[in-house]
Amino acid sequence: MPSPVVIWIWLCAYLNAAGWILSATHQLNKAGYLVVFIAGLAVWLTCQRQTGTLRFPKIHKARLKRRFSRAFPLMFLILAGLAFLGGALHDACNYDALAYRTPRVLHWLAAQQWVWIHTDFQRLNTRTAGFEWLTAPQFLFLHTDRFVFLANVLSFLLLPGRVFAVLTHLGVRARTAWYWMWLFPAGYGYVLQAGSVVNDMFGAVMALAAFEYALRAARRKNDADLWTSGLAMALMTAAKAFNIILLLPWVIAALPACRLLLRRPAISLVVIIFAAQASMLPTAYLNWHECHDWTGLKAEQATIGGGGKLLRFMANAVSLPLNNLAPPFFPFSNQWSALMNRIIPSDLHTRMVASMENGLASAQLPELQVEETAGLGMGLTLVLLVLLFKKAAARDVWPQQWLAVETCVPLAGWLTLGVFMMQVGSAGPARYLLPFYPLLAVPILRGAVADNFFRSPGWRKVALFLSGISLLLVVVCPARPLWPAMTILRSADAEHSSNRWLVRAWNVYGTYGTRADGFTKVIAALPADANPLGYMGADEPEGALWRPFGQRQIRHICYADTPASVRERGIKYALVSEYFLAQHPAMQPAEWVSRMDAEIIQVFDLKLLAGQDPRHWLLLRFN
Repeated sequence: MPSPVVIWIWLCAYLNAAGWILSATHQLNKAGYLVVFIAGLAVWLTCQRQTGTLRFPKIHKARLKRRFSRAFPLMFLILAGLAFLGGALHDACNYDALAYRTPRVLHWLAAQQWVWIHTDFQRLNTRTAGFEWLTAPQFLFLHTDRFVFLANVLSFLLLPGRVFAVLTHLGVRARTAWYWMWLFPAGYGYVLQAGSVVNDMFGAVMALAAFEYALRAARRKNDADLWTSGLAMALMTAAKAFNIILLLPWVIAALPACRLLLRRPAISLVVIIFAAQASMLPTAYLNWHECHDWTGLKAEQATIGGGGKLLRFMANAVSLPLNNLAPPFFPFSNQWSALMNRIIPSDLHTRMVASMENGLASAQLPELQVEETAGLGMGLTLVLLVLLFKKAAARDVWPQQWLAVETCVPLAGWLTLGVFMMQVGSAGPARYLLPFYPLLAVPILRGAVADNFFRSPGWRKVALFLSGISLLLVVVCPARPLWPAMTILRSADAEHSSNRWLVRAWNVYGTYGTRADGFTKVIAALPADANPLGYMGADEPEGALWRPFGQRQIRHICYADTPASVRERGIKYALVSEYFLAQHPAMQPAEWVSRMDAEIIQVFDLKLLAGQDPRHWLLLRFN
């Protein structure tokens, strides 16, 4: 029986390829997916029968009990259980997911194919779709996003094995790798995304699996391992475009095994085509076709790509260590921001904002480590720094064989980190490096000093204590609190309290708790014939406006649209963000409503972000 990670990789690749094929044939619907599922199951059963591996894996209860009776695996099991509980009890309220990752899939399903969505918010079109194709069948058949978190829970459960395999294949002793296979998942970013619907966790596991099976293929001389590695690599790029820079260390890892592709060339060719369909290549091609830029940044006009490479490198060189060393709770976030505003010269800050997001240019730190910004986390970062200082003191830093694969792959990882720092100008960069951290840590974890580090009971206790902090973060996570946050805050009258921390907690937990249903008042007020519903907004949780999925279509209205073009698309009513209209330099909300020959029938004040005041939304009827 193939291992769970192999089944997961091939299944995800199959769903990605199926999504693009069904789109190309205009069959992105229930009938198309039923054909895909039946065909896939038939092929899998045929292959299993031919290879004689069609059997259910045995569950060794005694072995599992013995493993999880030890402190480090038990802590991981508790973290996984809490992550699952958080995802199961709460609606998916991640802002990026609601703003563009979920809505884009619903637009595609409504059109029964992938489409370049008519919108001014181009993230709906340009971002990679690796994680989205996993969600499409759920939205189509179940009409909900309540089960999307299971993909990240499964990825989290697969994470320790991937970490152990990559570390040991790259020269880390098995005893040392055993401790770190349980410690890395306790990193803030990994564990906070375990119950979420963010796609970084998925990409991190696929990246590690790509390295694991590439290195394994070279050792075992197994072409099937190389095929699996290629599919994992493809999914890694489809999950997050940033991950494409990891292709360099992956090629170095896979190069010794490349000749295995000639052992069964026909199957290898099929797998290569399969991997191309499951990768970011379809998105890159469509971006180039629509906006003549494979990255899609031309359409977005984002400050992530061109220009200012040295400034971005400097900003990331400051922000990455700060973000990873930031404490789990940082009540002085506002004071820190004020300090940075005084330290950074205004002209330099203006130049930086021109080539990166303000959060990165200002070196902002969050009050609480959350899934939107968390990286490796303060605990593991400090342990790795202590270990690095110990290695430096013992002069156990330089590798013995510079040209060995075990040395070249991690060094290539550090080189790609430099590329990342020059190219990426997004705020919260520590989150995007979740696929990188185990690879970057390999030079620190190799050698005698690292082998002896956890022989000390004191350091083992410190590591467990730091994992306990991660557990606490999972419990208090605003998106999925595992304590009765609103009940306790309501009993303390936090909304009207003079204590600013109680007011802040009420604001944050209240906003997160209602975001998934943030447009409930709007939906209740919609006329019966408001389907399709026009929509005009940018980075807003549009996904909440589609609920329940499958009963309503949302069609975007752009600045340049005319009343005639809106009527031609069957739009009678529209929900418009007054804030979004006001962002246009030559357009005021009242003028636009008049120009579109519409009338305002209701105004809503909606608070969708904890850091913003309620904003006006206009429900319009077109005359």
